[in-house]
Amino acid sequence: MSLPESRVQALDISIVVPLYNEEENVELLYQSLHNLLLQSEYRYEIIFVDDGSRDRTFAKLEQIVMANPCVQVIKFRSNFGQSAATDAGFELARGEMIIVMDGDLQNDPHDIPKLLAKMEEGYDLVSGWRKNRKDKYLIRKLPSFIANKLICSVTKVQLHDTGCALKVYRKDVVKNINLYGELHRFLPALAKIEGAKIAEVPVKHHIRRFGKSKYGLSRTFRVLMDLLSLSLFIKYLRRPLYFFGKICIFFLLLSLISGALLASQLAHTSDLAEANVLITIFFLFTAAAVQFLFLGLLASLIYNSGKKKKFYLSELIQN
Repeated sequence: MSLPESRVQALDISIVVPLYNEEENVELLYQSLHNLLLQSEYRYEIIFVDDGSRDRTFAKLEQIVMANPCVQVIKFRSNFGQSAATDAGFELARGEMIIVMDGDLQNDPHDIPKLLAKMEEGYDLVSGWRKNRKDKYLIRKLPSFIANKLICSVTKVQLHDTGCALKVYRKDVVKNINLYGELHRFLPALAKIEGAKIAEVPVKHHIRRFGKSKYGLSRTFRVLMDLLSLSLFIKYLRRPLYFFGKICIFFLLLSLISGALLASQLAHTSDLAEANVLITIFFLFTAAAVQFLFLGLLASLIYNSGKKKKFYLSELIQN
């Protein structure tokens, strides 16, 4: 996707806002952001990503983008999830600092200057901390607390609130990160893999006034599976051959053991019928060892030469 020359000039900040069925919130959020940015000296853009909304969210975004050339809107064909929406915003963003926030008005735009001020101290990522969170305890706060402890334990990134969407990133940190599943929750860990210096700042949190929450206990399983994937990424992302190599060595040892048993049996009998089971096991273990070795080599090649693929973008609106 190429942009006109007038759209590729450098900016100070890009604000990325994923949206899904937020027709009652989107105009209020835009006005709050617009009023804040008008008082600043930042060269900015706002990127709204409509993640396949089924209400009038996109219709309202069309009106906003026509009124302000600093606003861009990405529309997905269907609901691909917050990670895909965030990733699309990262891809389009031109700001040196990229700010991500939820579109439900629970994040406060007036906290953005505080996060940017912290970035000026030399950090690559500053995360919000909803110190006084306005959510129900059993449905949101308790699962989030447990998830936060698990994520910090696995990723070794010590944050009070890994689930807070309000974060600021340096452009060069996020441009090489691919997101899918629920990996947007683990962006600090993914940034740490890139060598990012991370800080946390307390931010305000508001009660949801309009619309319905898109989060719930049903997402717990997906988060846990992505956390398992992330733990493997952290250890083996740059060295996938090490991961597959360990499995290869395991099957190779099994192959050697079964081969030794086969040789011992053949030394005491000439009847191959009795050795058929060991022969089959020997070749299966040998084939598995070779297969995992080549999978490791293939994964290494993919990591070193892979490029990000965008398959979910259906419409882009710009002035």
